[in-house]
Amino acid sequence: MRPDERINEAKRVLEAEAKAIFASSKKIGLNLSHCVDLIIDCKGTIVISGIGKSGNIGKKITSTFASLGTPAIFLHSSDAFHGDLGVLRKNDLLILISNSGETEELVKILNYSKKNGNKSIAITGNINSAISKKATISLDSSVESEACPLNLAPTCSTSVTMALGDAL
Repeated sequence: MRPDERINEAKRVLEAEAKAIFASSKKIGLNLSHCVDLIIDCKGTIVISGIGKSGNIGKKITSTFASLGTPAIFLHSSDAFHGDLGVLRKNDLLILISNSGETEELVKILNYSKKNGNKSIAITGNINSAISKKATISLDSSVESEACPLNLAPTCSTSVTMALGDAL
């Protein structure tokens, strides 16, 4: 690929991600305000969980909350049922991040948290998913397509999810 082709491809990717974030901003409604209320009213710690790229974004959102003085911890969803679920206590707020909204480990964590009396926020690309339906409140991070020419690599969806975390 020639340098000018690389530059044009980079511009295309950045523009696709910017377009996806802009489209997401048009879907913002009272659910986001309700999420902020849950965060403000949390008497414990915000526990954020995800796996794969969603987990990486969850770590970044956790770090942002901590930078702002909001107690937050990241719980890797695959570690939760191997000794780490104890970090989720009664007064904590659970935030689950999953593009599909059907991640088995996250569904299990959500089921546990509901029995424990925790409130939860789902950030998912599928508002009709199990996680979205079972959470206290849900944010829609769906995108029309990824910037990847094969529509495989998470690009726009990860950018939208990270931007929603920043909005919170």
